[in-house]
Parts: sequence; C-alpha cells; structure tokens
Amino acid sequence: MTPEFLFIVLIIATALIFDCTNGMHDAANSISTIVSTRVLSPKQAVVWAAFFNFAAFAIFGTAVAHTIGAGMIDIKTVTPMVIFCGLIGAIGWNLFTWYIGLPTSSSHALIGGYAGAAVAHAGLTAIIAGGWTKTLAFIILAPTIGLVLGYVFKVVSSWAAYRRTPSGVNKWSRILQLFSAAAYSLGHGGNDAQKTMGIITGLLYTSGYLQTFAIPLWVVLSAHAAIALGTLSGGWRIVRTMGSKITKLKPLDGFCAESASAISIFAATHLGVPVSTTHVITGAISGVGAARRLSAVRWNVTLNIVWAWFFTIPGAAFIGAVSFFFFTNS
Repeated sequence: MTPEFLFIVLIIATALIFDCTNGMHDAANSISTIVSTRVLSPKQAVVWAAFFNFAAFAIFGTAVAHTIGAGMIDIKTVTPMVIFCGLIGAIGWNLFTWYIGLPTSSSHALIGGYAGAAVAHAGLTAIIAGGWTKTLAFIILAPTIGLVLGYVFKVVSSWAAYRRTPSGVNKWSRILQLFSAAAYSLGHGGNDAQKTMGIITGLLYTSGYLQTFAIPLWVVLSAHAAIALGTLSGGWRIVRTMGSKITKLKPLDGFCAESASAISIFAATHLGVPVSTTHVITGAISGVGAARRLSAVRWNVTLNIVWAWFFTIPGAAFIGAVSFFFFTNS
C-alpha cells in the first residue's frame, strides 16, 4: 500500500468520524422533543432515532451528496489535502459547539470547513457561486418554514383536540409523536448523511478511483451507519437546550414540531439542498410555542442560537484554512 492510498483511507475515516460527530451533535434535534415530553426515555429515544437515521438510505436519493461534492466547490481545484483540512474544520467546529452546548449546524460546518480549505489552496476561484445560492438562502428559509409550519400544526391540532379530555389528548398525541420522531429522524439521516457521501465521493473522484461522480453503495451505507452510531452516543449537552430552554413542550407540541420539521427536511432533500436540521427544528419549536402565546418562547435563547448560525460557516472556514496552511507548511 502506497502512502497516497493510506492518506485516502485516513481521509475517508476522518469523513466518517465527522459523520459520527454530526449524529452526536444533532442527536438533540431528533430526540430532544420526545425526551422532554417523556414519551420515550433518553436511551429508548436514541435507539429509535438511530434506527431511522440508518433506514433513510433506502428512501432518499443522492441529490444532496451531489450538491456538496461537486456543486459548491470547483472539483477541479480539490485535492485530498483540501478535503482532509475541510473535515478538520468541520469536526473542530462541531466539537467546540457541542462542548459549550450550542446547537449549531453540522451541515454548515462541513461546507464552511470545505470552502475555507479550498480557498486557502486555490483562492476564491474555487467557489462556485451559483451552488451556494440555495444553501445560503435556506439559512433564513429553513427556520422560517419550520416556524410557520410549527405554528400552523399547533393551531390545527389544538382545534382537533378542542373539547377532548386532557388525558385522551395526551394518550393519542404520545402515540403520534412516535411517528413524527421517526419521520424527523428519517429526514435527518437522509439529508445529513448525504453530505458525508458527497465529500467521500469527491475524494474518490479527484483521486482517480472513480471515473464519474457517482455515489457507490458502500459509501451510502457507511455514511448512514456512521451517523446512526453518532446518534446512539447521544448529545446530552444540547438536548436540554433544544428540549426545554426554548419553550416548554407537551406531547402534542412535540408532534407538531417534529412533523413540521420532517416536512421541511423532506422537501429540501428532494431539491438537493443541504439544509440545516438544527435550523428547522429550532424554528419549529419556536413556532409551536408562539402558537400558544408569544411570551411562551424564550426568544433570547432562540436569538443566541440564531447568532451562532451566522458564525458557523466563517468559523469552520477559518479552522479549515488554518489547518490547510499548517499541514502544507509543516
């Protein structure tokens, strides 16, 4: 085995480690509502979410993977070192925000780290401006769509529950939340695992191991397995922020938030947009709380999370660029 081949293996392993931190970091998105409403225990919830993270490979295509791998960065300027340093930028940002308990976007950390390393290598010409339009637009659209749908779902479900006994509403909403949590976890796995697929496929293509940019089945299965394992490891620091700090949730609220988020993520995945599942669920939870009354939402917590979103791409890009300069000059 040549040093070049071993380096490729190392990068693939690093990509799967990022995918695992993605699952760990975003586990809170999948399970915070169902844990905070006590429909499932934390251990039951992570197993539930991890299973559907993996099962998503059989449902969704690879449109997001193509966007990440070849639609945002000029693949002709990419080298294995660029991809490696981009992953270092994403993992570094993920671990930093996980440690301080801040639910930022693993998706944007990945594209930020990738872009930072690519620009450090080839300058701004490495950026495909058109490929960034939808992704950057969804930084605003994703939480807004989640908020609106969460609000609408809460209003509709409240009318449906009108004049029903609280115990009856609680019983059927707990059952419904199992399905909504499963749908959300499917969307999470379907969108987020594809980002790692795109990175690995881009690496294989630029290294000459693939003649066309097509996602191999082993890459699909590996990415889904890694994100599922990350979810199993939990993300308890962020669970508390997402599940209780934004607004107090009941089982019916959790069902509304997860359903709204799942619909948004399914649509984005179909369009090939690497949407932030963190953004969507945050908006949806806020929308559900606002449907009760505006003061039910701790908007200062939401605002702090929103500010973190805007720092994610440049923060990860900075780490990716510094990593590239360090490894190429050491």
